[in-house]
Amino acid sequence: MSGTVKELLQEIESLDDGERLQLERALARRLEKQWAGEVAAARKAARRGKIDQAVIDRTIERRRYGA
Repeated sequence: MSGTVKELLQEIESLDDGERLQLERALARRLEKQWAGEVAAARKAARRGKIDQAVIDRTIERRRYGA
């Protein structure tokens, strides 16, 4: 772990409960926004490739169960 990461973790540890909650919420919003962007891009790529939910389900089933 780099020194910068260790310093950040120490900073987080020093936050009071309210500040930590604010940080957690901000990080959750950021992650949700990133996830939404990735989902939108994946859906767009799927439409271009004419991939529908049935194709996705079959692919997952084959990967999961070797069917």
